[in-house]
Amino acid sequence: MIKKTEPRAFTPGPRPAHAGGQNKRPGGGTHHNKRRPSHSQGHGGHHGGNRGGGERSHGESRPRRSGDQVIPALAPGHIRVIPLGGVEEIGRNMTMVELNDQIIVIDAGIGFADEANPGIDYMIPNTKYLEQNKHKIKAMVITHGHLDHIGGIPYLIDRIGNPPIYTREFGGLLIKAKAEDFPGLKLNIKIVEGNDGSIPVSPDFKIRFFGLTHSIPDSTGVIIETPFGDIVSTGDVRVDNKDGVPLPKEFEQYKMFKDRNILLMTMDSTGITSPGWSGSEAEVISNIDKIIKDAPGRLVIGTFASQVERILEFINSATRYGKYVVVEGRSMKTNVGIAQELKLTDFKHLINIEDMDSYPPHKIVLIATGAQGEEFAALMRMANGTHKNIKLGPTDTIVLSSSVIPGNEAAVDTLKDNLYRGDAKVITYMDNVVHASGHGKRGELEWLHKQIKYKYFMPIHGHHHRLKMHAELAESLGCPKGNIVVPDNGSIIEIRDAGKEIIKLKEKVPGEAVIIDGLSVSDTQHLVIRDRKALAQDGIFVIVVMVNIKTKQVRKSPDLISRGFVYLKENQELLKKARSMIKKTTEEAIVGMDPIDFDYVKDSITRKITKFLFQSTGKKPVVIPVILSS
Repeated sequence: MIKKTEPRAFTPGPRPAHAGGQNKRPGGGTHHNKRRPSHSQGHGGHHGGNRGGGERSHGESRPRRSGDQVIPALAPGHIRVIPLGGVEEIGRNMTMVELNDQIIVIDAGIGFADEANPGIDYMIPNTKYLEQNKHKIKAMVITHGHLDHIGGIPYLIDRIGNPPIYTREFGGLLIKAKAEDFPGLKLNIKIVEGNDGSIPVSPDFKIRFFGLTHSIPDSTGVIIETPFGDIVSTGDVRVDNKDGVPLPKEFEQYKMFKDRNILLMTMDSTGITSPGWSGSEAEVISNIDKIIKDAPGRLVIGTFASQVERILEFINSATRYGKYVVVEGRSMKTNVGIAQELKLTDFKHLINIEDMDSYPPHKIVLIATGAQGEEFAALMRMANGTHKNIKLGPTDTIVLSSSVIPGNEAAVDTLKDNLYRGDAKVITYMDNVVHASGHGKRGELEWLHKQIKYKYFMPIHGHHHRLKMHAELAESLGCPKGNIVVPDNGSIIEIRDAGKEIIKLKEKVPGEAVIIDGLSVSDTQHLVIRDRKALAQDGIFVIVVMVNIKTKQVRKSPDLISRGFVYLKENQELLKKARSMIKKTTEEAIVGMDPIDFDYVKDSITRKITKFLFQSTGKKPVVIPVILSS
């Protein structure tokens, strides 16, 4: 039965409660084209503006232009599969399936900022193709409630026609919680129960969920049933095991595939680079249970807010030993609050952080976000001594129940340095088995391939080298090389002639990331990012030139401003030559002009001075000429 549900507020307290999400900056409006106006008294050197997506006419049978390419029309009976994110990175997951003017979208996640994108908040999938075909979209299907699978929904759902969102209950509540930061956003969320079976969403598509193991309640895989066979997506997946032997529940979960016709299999590739099997989650729980029992003072556990099932076990352990639990961090509170809503365990020992001092330190278990070294997360603030409620001391024990996400190594090292500078005892996964990944290692993925017999295979969820390694694994297990496709973001894969062949078209739909930068949502924000990188590397060089319109002469020596480039007082000879070149270039450019084309003049100055500065210093600062006229 499909139902709708509304979340209730998080209610910490020592009394029994009725018996994870991540930070996000509110906003999400699109900034449309704006060109800075030209004024007779000031002609700046830098034009900006973001481009928003708009309505387009629909040509059902004609080829479609997406970006700079003409996308061939999809022939009747052919199935088109396009990863729009998540196959050249970790995160930003989104895949679409198209057949006979019907589209199903799987997940809509965000990617997080990295060194390649300084200053941004998030990245979301590029939905330009979906916007052009939004009249075809029949449903969005969500595999689970992690941000890299649901975080993009508030930003893009209206752009693609606000289709119904099919999800299990925990994911639905997390989506609703995120939508609260977007006033006026109306979502059509349909909660799918475990026994709902196949759900018709269009003439040619049915959807079905199947249970699997990950790290958050209601994690599922998705089956899209078509007239030619099933298209299967695992979402994020691992195999619960003991010493490399799958637990009985794992065999039970995949029995359903024995008699199914699987046309295309897509599978999580995150853990393919690690050989063997993940550690047992039961071992993690057992070890931390002992730590909770024996901790001589206050215990602080840093973990991912998304590790909801593990957090619930921590709460169970604390309750069993008569200890009280504090959750700290917005995302942690959100996820635990939803777990309360669903009565997933007994929360009678959950208390507010403000009440913590009413209990002896050895009776406190504090579960906090920030194990990845995020600058303003709870654990980092504890580590650097800026948390208003927590001051770490020699009787405290800190457990980092997490591994290091690729790209976060430096931040985690900083966190560890700050923690180890104190007197508290620190336990990491290097010291004890206190963490197991939610993504299956190579041995688990190999086992999954053997449980699900398929015709075609497409690896997803990971950088290109991970996808390629996963493709090689599939081939080694007997899948013909011609039946395997390794995609990029925006790759168009077609299964043709009722499943007889699979090909990857030479054309691609736009797959570059859309940037969330403050309140700006734009697929042209990469131009801003490019400038930020240039500013960080070589600085900025501003030129202010005053021109007499009548005489066509520069009125006085140009003013020069340098930030992050050179120290002006120590480079007088360079500045002297630059001023002379600027004056000469300006006057040569405007001679005979009536009226003066200031854009042309600025371009001339920029080209000339950029070349001169590079030849003189070996640096390429961002050169911004400003022309004042009188």
